[in-house]
Amino acid sequence: MFTKRQLIQRTLAVAALASAPTLLWAQAAPVTLLNVSYDPTRELYVEVNAAFAKHWKAKTGQDVTIKQSHGGSGKQARSIIDGLDADVATLALAGDTDALHNNGGWIPKDWQKRLPHNSTPYTSTIVLVVRAGNPKNIKDWDDLIRPDVKVITPNPKTSGGARWNYLAAWEFAKRKYGGDAKAQEFVKKLYENVPVLDAGARGSSVTFAQRNQGDVFLSWENEAYLLEKEFGSKVDFVYPSLSILAEPAVTVVDKNVDRKGTRAVAQAYLDFLYTEEAQDLIGKHFYRPRSAKAQAKYAKQLPKLNLFTIDEAFGGWDKATQVHFVDGGKFDRIFARQ
Repeated sequence: MFTKRQLIQRTLAVAALASAPTLLWAQAAPVTLLNVSYDPTRELYVEVNAAFAKHWKAKTGQDVTIKQSHGGSGKQARSIIDGLDADVATLALAGDTDALHNNGGWIPKDWQKRLPHNSTPYTSTIVLVVRAGNPKNIKDWDDLIRPDVKVITPNPKTSGGARWNYLAAWEFAKRKYGGDAKAQEFVKKLYENVPVLDAGARGSSVTFAQRNQGDVFLSWENEAYLLEKEFGSKVDFVYPSLSILAEPAVTVVDKNVDRKGTRAVAQAYLDFLYTEEAQDLIGKHFYRPRSAKAQAKYAKQLPKLNLFTIDEAFGGWDKATQVHFVDGGKFDRIFARQ
C-alpha cells in the first residue's frame, strides 16, 4: 500500500515520464551518418566529424558516428543516385548536387536555399603545382600548352575538381586570346599535353607526386598545400593570374534521412560547418572559410586572388554542363583526338 504522499509523488513521476521519455530515450540511441564527399576532403572531415560528435554528445547526450565516402564528385553523385545510403552529400560543385534532384528527386530543387551562401560553407580555387624549383618555369595557364610541358588533371566526366580546372583554363584563354573559339583551341592544346586522366583529384595527386608523372598538376588549393606538407622537397605551387571561385556545396539527402530518421542530426551536422569551430578547421585544412574571423586568421596562407565565378563566366552549372560536359559536349569533342 502507498501513503497519500507516495501516491502523489508516483503520479507526478509517471506524468513527467509520459511527457518526454520517448524523445529522451530515442536521442540516447547511437546514430550513424554517411557523408558522401569528393576526393580531397578526407583530412578535413576526419577533424570536423570528431568535433561534431563531441559537440552533439554534449548537447543531446547522443553518440554519433560519421562515416566517410570519397571519390570523384560526379562519380559520387551517381553512386547516391544508384542507392548509396548517404545522409549528407558534400560534393565538389553544385552541378553534381543538382543531379541528385534531377535523377530521382533525392533532394528538392531549391536545396541551395536551405543554408547560408547557397549551401557552400567554404570555397576553394585551382592552382598550378609544379616540381621543386619550377624547372619548366611555369607561371600561368598559357605555359600549359607548350610542347615541353606535361599536364596532370583528372577526368571532367567523373571529377568535380577537373571541371573547375577545365573551366578556369577556358575562361583564361577566352579573356586573353578573345572568344570561345580561341578558348576551345587553347583547351584542346592543353589536353593534348595530358598523358593520363585519373577518375578523381586524389588519383591525379598520386600520379603527380608519387608516380612522378607530369610537369604540372592542376590542383585544388588545399590539395596543393597538402602536397607541399608531404612532399615539400619535391613540389612547389604557383597561383595563376586568373582562376575560378570554386564553391563546394552541401546538402542533406532528403529521401535517405527521412527514411532512416536521421534528418535532425544530419541537418545539425551541416549547420555545424558554419560555426566558428568548424570554420577554423576549414581554414586549418587550407579551404577558404566563410567566417570573417577565420578568414583573418588564415589570410597569409590564403591570399586574395583574381577569381571569377561560374555564374559570371558560364551562366551557372546547368548551362556549363550542357555546353561542356554532357555526352557529346565540348569536352568530348576536344578529347576525341585520341
